[in-house]
Amino acid sequence: MCTRYVAPEEREIEAVWHIGGRNLPHWDRNVFPRSKGVYIRRARDDAEYSKELVVGQWGLIPWFAKEAKLKYSTSNARSEELSEKASYKEPWARGQRCIIPASTFDEPNWETGKNIWWKFARKDGLPWGLAGLWSIWTDKSTGEIYDSYTMLTLNADAHPIMSRMHKPDPKLAADKQDKRSVISIEPEHVDLWLTGTIDEVEPLLRAPAMEILDAYPEGYSRGSDELLLP
Repeated sequence: MCTRYVAPEEREIEAVWHIGGRNLPHWDRNVFPRSKGVYIRRARDDAEYSKELVVGQWGLIPWFAKEAKLKYSTSNARSEELSEKASYKEPWARGQRCIIPASTFDEPNWETGKNIWWKFARKDGLPWGLAGLWSIWTDKSTGEIYDSYTMLTLNADAHPIMSRMHKPDPKLAADKQDKRSVISIEPEHVDLWLTGTIDEVEPLLRAPAMEILDAYPEGYSRGSDELLLP
């Protein structure tokens, strides 16, 4: 799972995803669960197709919530369970998919016996477009409308780098840890991700390819390929 990332500035988002100028409220650059982040979705008011930039809470508020502040975390959603989990199955069925722009994201590495945060950037210098789901929730007592989103993850036990992240469970075999990875939606697949059917987008649910990963422990410089080696 991912619990922190850095959001790009609006000019960087426009350069990659061509959203167009917007007068949006402030969003946090350093994003943590329940922070205000920014995401891209299919424009709700366009009968054809265009993209819009939205500021919302990182942590999806499901339709059945009684209050905006949940007692459990919805910042990450297991992609294998989207059609089953009450919080996510309706947004997933309705095609409420989004792109979460991230300059970098962080993951914890416990190979030394203590947590050392690793930072993940792209080798091509572009921001990540991470897969997510969005929702809109209305507070019945006040009428206030909340935009929110969750970041999708998938099993990464077989991934050379993502399988090294997170604290291992000594009771489980190495290939049964259920280490999690974010899902990168590449620029050429953005329109499909936002408009396609479930059958069409399921092949896009995969961990970032090794050839685009630039991963390094905090305190090291980027581009140190030797840091990726076991």
